[in-house]
Amino acid sequence: MQKSTELESIDKVTAGGRSLLDILDKTFQYWALIPALILLTLLTLQPMFDLLRMSVSTIDFVEGNDVWTFSAAKNIDLFKNDWIYRVALKNTLIFVFITVTLEMILGFALALLVSGLSAGKGLVRTIMVLPILVPAVTIGSIWKLMYNFEFGIFNQILTAVGFMPQDWLGSLNLALASVVVVDIWHWTPFVFLVLLAGLEALPVEVFEAAEVDGANRWQLLRYVTIPMMWPAISVALLFRIIMAFKVFDEVFLLTSGGPGTATEVVSLYIYKVFFAQNRLGYGALLSIVTILLICVFIFTYRHLSPGKVVKE
Repeated sequence: MQKSTELESIDKVTAGGRSLLDILDKTFQYWALIPALILLTLLTLQPMFDLLRMSVSTIDFVEGNDVWTFSAAKNIDLFKNDWIYRVALKNTLIFVFITVTLEMILGFALALLVSGLSAGKGLVRTIMVLPILVPAVTIGSIWKLMYNFEFGIFNQILTAVGFMPQDWLGSLNLALASVVVVDIWHWTPFVFLVLLAGLEALPVEVFEAAEVDGANRWQLLRYVTIPMMWPAISVALLFRIIMAFKVFDEVFLLTSGGPGTATEVVSLYIYKVFFAQNRLGYGALLSIVTILLICVFIFTYRHLSPGKVVKE
């Protein structure tokens, strides 16, 4: 009798252990997320909370200590009267529209050309990826020398063919366009690589069937290639819009936002507010506004994109 009782208790413990293991096994995918959630909280949510707290404060440094003063109304008034931010936002939007549009067109055209090659694709990929691998400081230094008024290669070419040299980075009319050219050279290979990978993943049978039905090259491109490529196009487009909106290094190295505010962009202006003007609270408010603008864009893009890029 005593043995049967002991066996029953052992069975209950074993069954309880098994049920606990079953529960852990069924919910393992949720437990596995805990380290990532902790890391996300430490690296994202906590800094965002601090940024929100800074955005409604004025921070001064007195005798080595930071003194926080609540000044939400003051920061909002500064933002309402800040014409430089509006100019920077306009320049940023112009920069994004021109660079992304040209990069998508050039990248897609290059991808179509290279995908039709029977040999040498690896060599072309290697050559095309080089601008992405070059450090931003090197890119800025090289292009600044090329744009130099006195001995830059562009003015040397203009002088050789009988034209007047141009102040590429010092002209109100040419400075932003000059930075746009650098960005297109730098990031078109990224679009090219993404779209080339998409083209090479397309099923050949669909194109063969369309050719049997009498489709010409233009019809294949318009009605077969582009619709099937839309997920890859959407990914490249979204990445490039976000990256172009955050442009900083090229503008900082080439023009530092000048002449005047001709090439002032949002990221550079926030940097100046934070580190040059030492207005940490107001800089945090500008950062919050910029983050909200990007979030609104991503939300709108998700719901208006024909390919629903996020759901693909």
